[in-house]
Amino acid sequence: MKRTVLIFFLSILLYSTAYPMSRSIKTDPAIVITAFGTTTAARVTFDFFEAQLREVAKAELKGLKIDWAFTSEIIRERVNKRFKKNGINKHYRSLPQVLADLEAEGYRKVVVQPIHIFAGQEYGEVVNTVKAFETLGLTIHMGHTLTNDWKDMFESLDILSRDFLSPKEGCNVIAIHGSPLTFVGANSSYIGLERYVRSKYVNTYVGAMDGLLTADQALSQAAKCAPKRVRFIPYLFIAGDHIMNDVLSTAIDEEELSWAMQLHKKGIKTETIYADYNGKKMYRGLGFNKEVTHIFIKSLLKALKKFEQ
Repeated sequence: MKRTVLIFFLSILLYSTAYPMSRSIKTDPAIVITAFGTTTAARVTFDFFEAQLREVAKAELKGLKIDWAFTSEIIRERVNKRFKKNGINKHYRSLPQVLADLEAEGYRKVVVQPIHIFAGQEYGEVVNTVKAFETLGLTIHMGHTLTNDWKDMFESLDILSRDFLSPKEGCNVIAIHGSPLTFVGANSSYIGLERYVRSKYVNTYVGAMDGLLTADQALSQAAKCAPKRVRFIPYLFIAGDHIMNDVLSTAIDEEELSWAMQLHKKGIKTETIYADYNGKKMYRGLGFNKEVTHIFIKSLLKALKKFEQ
């Protein structure tokens, strides 16, 4: 609640400082894509998604402005320092900053499309920010997360299953983010996802970085796999720090071994899936899967269409 109030008053402050810069009212809506952000090279996943969005929805967008907002303050601070140090003319902004800038440019209609996978804490903060700015005169329509409804969740998993090892080849571990808090609404989605996977894919397990579906639980099942081969499948928009370090790192740290190293100690071969981006081999998050990200694009276009009603 305190954070919501803080966001609200911050929004008013940003609004009051930005308002004098307004030139004219724009009739077209602007689009804001919100993401947690990353400090890793996996940030090119965002570029890949925007390119896909502009290609697939070229007619619907009709040259509309597309902005990005990053919800992690730590990520913004680190990346912006790096941009400045390297002389890169880019700047990660928060959602309040982006909305205030759009208002100052004369926009009164905005579509906010989160590319969060689950409706967890970060998504909740996006919703609170949107509500605050709506009280300041902006009309905002929101798209939804990937797992907003069971149909989209199951569809995304079935698309992803094409990357699964078959029972004859080995086992799969789906890596999700999870939440350390019991009261977060997304916990029911995590449980539902794990139940669906368990019932449909007999050699596949779900492990989370935090929360109820622990990595230990998933890895203990995967360790029984025969043949001794396990493929890690990221169920995150980008395969960034969590996948690179928590899941796949080969560093020897007896106090905190990665998921891969824990299985290696038990004689199990591990692997993951990859994407080719501009000739570079990268870990493949959901953002590199055009069929999965099309679910986000459909959500965005549905929100955009509300301005025609």
